[in-house]
Amino acid sequence: MRLAVAGLGFMGSVHLKAIRAVPEVTLAAVVSRDESKLAGDLSHAGGNVADSGERFDFSGVRKYRNLESALADPEIDAIDICLPTDLHESAAIQALRAGKHVLLEKPMAPTTAACERILDEARNASRVFMVAQVLRFFPAYRALIDAVPTLGAIRSATLRRRCARPEWADWQSDPRRSGGAVLDLLIHDIDMALLLFGPPDAITATGREERDIDIVSADLLYGARFTVQIVGGWHPGKFPLTMKYRAIGADGSIEYDFNRYPPRICRAGVQETLPFEDRNGYAEEIAYFARCVRSGESPVQCRPEESADAVRLAVAIVAARKRNGERIPWKSA
Repeated sequence: MRLAVAGLGFMGSVHLKAIRAVPEVTLAAVVSRDESKLAGDLSHAGGNVADSGERFDFSGVRKYRNLESALADPEIDAIDICLPTDLHESAAIQALRAGKHVLLEKPMAPTTAACERILDEARNASRVFMVAQVLRFFPAYRALIDAVPTLGAIRSATLRRRCARPEWADWQSDPRRSGGAVLDLLIHDIDMALLLFGPPDAITATGREERDIDIVSADLLYGARFTVQIVGGWHPGKFPLTMKYRAIGADGSIEYDFNRYPPRICRAGVQETLPFEDRNGYAEEIAYFARCVRSGESPVQCRPEESADAVRLAVAIVAARKRNGERIPWKSA
């Protein structure tokens, strides 16, 4: 598959590194308005993970200064869109209409309406369309996905994710463009909660959004059965990336702490660290997308409709935060 990466910021840099580990994908082109980035200097494309910020050799790669030129290139099979969130809708629709397969960085779009317009276009395009909900491909979270059905009736679960407010791109700290911490960061955990537990019956949320702080504590309420907590956001100062989870069932529990220990499961008082291969989730994600393109099959491991549901719930959580803990009934789409 011949792939073009559109957008050479933090996530573009992460994806470029991952592509090196995917032999079935050829980097055919890069797209940016920044001449220094087109020359391969992504050393300032910092972020909250280690896989970012270096110089790349683009000597054998086509360089385009706008998306339209890349979409007109018949040698490009697919576009990997790593542009700011507020540009996702227009870029994805343009690419689909140009006959390209599309891998779109999360979140799909800032609004539910924009997601629906992208989905409508994807259904009519007969091309593979996938949103890069990379958590589904991280080994530690694959362990969670595999373990939850073995824990018995779920009693509670918590998903946490925190980092400093992004300083590497002005658009991310502008909630009008990024959706703020809930859509830009916690969308990972919202998507994971929906994948594991389905839609809740109701939600509540509290938190604050002010200056360098954008935090939320949201409860997804599954009737009298259990509650899933989504906690985290952007913290002031140089706060490091942290991500954790815990799920407790009638027959056991599983927990993980990105900075302290790998996934470990406990049953009948016996704790066991789960074996898993520490593979690059971004490379796994891109390889899976490439397999879908090659086979012409829809991405069932990461269905775009589910990515749109995650945006819908994220937007609802942002609105619920303003109602400071009020219980809000939730209806699945």
